[in-house]
Amino acid sequence: MTPLERVGLAVFHRIEPERAHALSLTALRRGLVPLPGQLTSSRLATDLAGLSLPNPVGLAAGYDKNAVALGPLMRAGFGFLEVGAATPRPQPGNPRPRLFRLIEDRAAINRFGFNNDGMEAIRARLAARPAGVPVGLNLGANKDSPDRAADFATVLSACGAHVDFATVNVSSPNTEKLRDLQGHEALAALLAGVMAARAELSRPVPVFLKIAPDLTDAEIDDIAAVALEAGVSGIVATNTD
Repeated sequence: MTPLERVGLAVFHRIEPERAHALSLTALRRGLVPLPGQLTSSRLATDLAGLSLPNPVGLAAGYDKNAVALGPLMRAGFGFLEVGAATPRPQPGNPRPRLFRLIEDRAAINRFGFNNDGMEAIRARLAARPAGVPVGLNLGANKDSPDRAADFATVLSACGAHVDFATVNVSSPNTEKLRDLQGHEALAALLAGVMAARAELSRPVPVFLKIAPDLTDAEIDDIAAVALEAGVSGIVATNTD
């Protein structure tokens, strides 16, 4: 870590965590952060599910939830980016405070609850993104939706033309009863809807399934069987707990 990075980190640690998160995105958008550009080599270049990645280290969903800093993040050295989670309608998420630092562990706990600007706003930003590393979208469901399973397919239908891959996120511990969708019948129906929406896209994209970290061996076996039958491209293992 450079001296400038140490100073910057110390300053951010004096700011409430969620505000620091927002300020970091603002700093990226305004060009206040030095960026290394694309990092790649013959050893780092990776092919995954039909995607050509300059390197295998990507930015997970949750940092740039609303796709507001895609240009700068493409120059930050990542091999791919994932934005979201996006839900059909905007939602505020859980009450604050909902982001907590664990400084001694160099970690964080988040309880955001799928706060986002909604799929229409995110779709517009994805459509306007510059060329660069592959960008994926984390698909979510509205907390008060009468049909959460259908929400995932709705978001993919709306935004799928502007992303390189999509992730079905049924693993968040911060949205009440979301993990119930990991059950065999519920998950099979949900994935069938998502894959049907994928088939309607002009350019079908890889679909990944994001699962929880606290599943039993039997549950993992069951989810794997459902995922294989549905034809998803891979598993994202795992979400935070």
